Amino acid sequence: MADREPTVINTGGGGNAGWAVAVILALVVIGALLIFTGIIDIGGSQTDVNVNVPAVETPSTEKPASDTPATGTPATGTPATGTTTQQ
Repeated sequence: MADREPTVINTGGGGNAGWAVAVILALVVIGALLIFTGIIDIGGSQTDVNVNVPAVETPSTEKPASDTPATGTPATGTPATGTTTQQ
């Protein structure tokens, strides 16, 4: 009988390292997704980005309610004291 080389039988038991790498990689990817989507806040930043802009009102284009000019004289027919009337 001739000497033969030993027969190696692979039962699949050596694939545990591949599973460990796959689990670690999956955990890293899930953690990165949670951090980048904002679900996990690792920085704890206290920056307030809610800025309240004051309301800007446009000037009114309506005419005044009365026809009398705002010259400082009373609205009555008599002139104020110290003023003269023109004829």
